[in-house]
Amino acid sequence: MRKDRNVTTKRDVLQARWLSPVALLLLWELASRTGVIPDHILAAPSSVVRSLFGMTASGELPLNLAVSLRRAALGFAIGSSLGVVLALAAGLLRRGDALIDPIIQIKRTLPVVALTPLFIIWFGIGETTKIALIAFASMLPVYINLHQGIRGIDIRLVDAARSFGLGRAALIGNVILPGALPSLLTGLRYSLSISVLMLVIAEQVNASAGLGFMIQNARDAMRTDIIVVCLMVYALLGLAGDSLIRAIESKALAWRPTLVEA
Repeated sequence: MRKDRNVTTKRDVLQARWLSPVALLLLWELASRTGVIPDHILAAPSSVVRSLFGMTASGELPLNLAVSLRRAALGFAIGSSLGVVLALAAGLLRRGDALIDPIIQIKRTLPVVALTPLFIIWFGIGETTKIALIAFASMLPVYINLHQGIRGIDIRLVDAARSFGLGRAALIGNVILPGALPSLLTGLRYSLSISVLMLVIAEQVNASAGLGFMIQNARDAMRTDIIVVCLMVYALLGLAGDSLIRAIESKALAWRPTLVEA
């Protein structure tokens, strides 16, 4: 009986969570149809849906989405890989920590957006600049979380592993890296989110294709429906990336106890 009550309560909570978004959409549609919100200020949800289907059917949206996905994926892959390498060097080696960590901490205080002019001077206005901006921004969360995870390993586990005769390589592979895996996955989640955010900024730099290119054209034509569609796609990209990392986390960390009820 209690279990049925809990299931009913959870269902009611899930249904209640949909009330405010649906009410907001209805109010938005009503305000647009009555002229309270003009189309050039913000298109109605029905117009946004029509534009979404139209751009999908014409192939315009899938083509530009593929370009944006390639930029985000390359930037994320380069940045996260560099973050892992630097975190391992700084977390496992004292000299590496002394050389690398101060530079990374300085980087934390520099907004990546402010570095855009330098990146344009160094790499031009092509694809390299866009990917470099994403990579530079996505490196920091991976480094910070993995570095903290490595430094937070219980020293008693390390001593116990050494007492069983594990060498340095085996110690790193069997104790330190598995212990730091939760921190790494957390860093990857943050890094994916930042990759999507930087994609929005990077695609404003002389883009000839991609979601940012579509937004620029829509801005010039005052097509707020297309702008909203592109923003929705950006949001879905972020949610999809986060869901992917969460799925990997649930598989890789199935051994870890959790407080969340099934």
